[in-house]
Amino acid sequence: MTKKERFAFVLNYFEQHAPNAETELLYDNPYQLLVAVILSAQCTDKRVNMTTPAIFKKYPDAESMSHATFDELFPLIRSISYPNNKTKHLIGMAKMLMEDFNGEIPDSVSELIKLPGVGRKTANVITSVVHHQPNMAVDTHVFRVSARVGLTTNAKTPLQTELQLLKYIPEEKVHIAHHWLILHGRYICIARSPKCGECGIRPACKYYKTLIKGQ
Repeated sequence: MTKKERFAFVLNYFEQHAPNAETELLYDNPYQLLVAVILSAQCTDKRVNMTTPAIFKKYPDAESMSHATFDELFPLIRSISYPNNKTKHLIGMAKMLMEDFNGEIPDSVSELIKLPGVGRKTANVITSVVHHQPNMAVDTHVFRVSARVGLTTNAKTPLQTELQLLKYIPEEKVHIAHHWLILHGRYICIARSPKCGECGIRPACKYYKTLIKGQ
């Protein structure tokens, strides 16, 4: 199977079985999504969703968050991984939004990555989810699944993975393909014991083919 055929098989499968895939982070607007994605770094979406309601109640927008002190915000974030850094990032992010962007969430990766706590992955998530821009956010799930299945070849970094995926995924499908790969990695192609018996894309999977050969 060529790489082009592999991508076609995988995308077709997900299109049929998960046509409405979306982020599992709970949010009502771009500001809330940005806060949630910053908090989700090396933390589960489930934990983030348990934490954000209290944050959004006290700080419903960037303006209110920009006036928060560390000691006020930290107790709401302490159950999240790396709470010290994330508390500082959220306050810094909100201040910059107010000072440089009139309180509005930027709609470009180049502007988003200027914000404290926002790297390329987070910026890609925001622009992809909110604006359906063809940006591929690569987290640990996307990185692992892409390599295992054979969608990427010798990709050593998230950026290399991103560029290889964008080469083969049609532009109009990039925003949802991001969710397909994340959810597949979260529930089926898990890190230690992938559930190959339940996997619908195993006919196209290089990892599964290697397993069969070894039996």
